[in-house]
Amino acid sequence: MRIKVTSVMVDDQDKALKFYTEILGFVFKRDIPLGEHKWLTVVSKDEQDGVELLLEPMAFPPARVFQKALFDAGIPAIMFLVTDIQKEYERLQKAGVEFNMAPTRMGPSTIAVFKDTCGNNVQIFQV
Repeated sequence: MRIKVTSVMVDDQDKALKFYTEILGFVFKRDIPLGEHKWLTVVSKDEQDGVELLLEPMAFPPARVFQKALFDAGIPAIMFLVTDIQKEYERLQKAGVEFNMAPTRMGPSTIAVFKDTCGNNVQIFQV
């Protein structure tokens, strides 16, 4: 088994695509219409044939409750590895990204948490 697609729930797929590509730097991969919503994915610019991140529409009402509960508790919906967390933190701050937690050492890792404008907390980490 291999992980090929993972997802993050978003409240607006178009807004999410803009944030995840223009701000975070992911690359658009797929846009397959599925009625009211679409199968919309992005990938790392460094691994364009790697794992796809599905920007999952919240069509299932309990998904909104779950997303809000995670967000309100400060729990990240997804995590991304970075090579230089301080540099990434400064780049994202300059782009207007709102951080809940500045880079903080946690054992062998350093983490930071920000809001993705689509209802989620996102964690970046460096090991």
